[in-house]
Amino acid sequence: MTLRRLAAGLLLALPFALGTAQAQTAPEAPVGLAAGTFMVRLRAIGVIPEDNSSSISLIGGSVHASAQAAPEVDVSYFLTDHIAFELIAASTEHTITATNTALGKVDVGSTWILPPTLTVQYHFMPHSRFSPYLGAGLNVSFFYASHAAGGTVTKLGLDNAVGPALQAGFDYNVSGHWFANFDVKQIFLSTTAHLNGGVILAKTALDPLVIGAGIGYRF
Repeated sequence: MTLRRLAAGLLLALPFALGTAQAQTAPEAPVGLAAGTFMVRLRAIGVIPEDNSSSISLIGGSVHASAQAAPEVDVSYFLTDHIAFELIAASTEHTITATNTALGKVDVGSTWILPPTLTVQYHFMPHSRFSPYLGAGLNVSFFYASHAAGGTVTKLGLDNAVGPALQAGFDYNVSGHWFANFDVKQIFLSTTAHLNGGVILAKTALDPLVIGAGIGYRF
């Protein structure tokens, strides 16, 4: 009788044990991207000004801004499974020079830029591990903590600017709510630099290319 009870108990417990083992060994399904959810990402970015065009009054020449690396934080909200709004926040410092002027190469100075950018994205495969997207939006760039290099340039100020932005990238669901991300943005940014209190004006299309990679967490 004892053996019968033991055998019956084992038979009753076997389905539960098999189910537990399968749950432990089965690969975790992708959580996907869904309407009403948030994604927070942390990226390392490279900001590469393209200096597409420029003009400098009085002394001529062209303006060049240095490339820079920095951390970036962004938050995305998914309005639908496919459509999301993304807001990025980062700040970088750039060195500015003028070349081919009547005075030769001129060290203009340095400035910090805070470029919050809001984009609307379309995610093509939100429920797959690999989810590419395209986006477009608006950038507002604030220049602050500008410092003249001294010598030829004793005062430096730059106008804040507004311009469009284009975006392409992808998220990859690594595990659970964690994602890997790669992102490229082209920001169309033009500004005017006021040198020596506005005696010299330098107009330039910086048009930075922003390349980033990092991790994200979906809430």
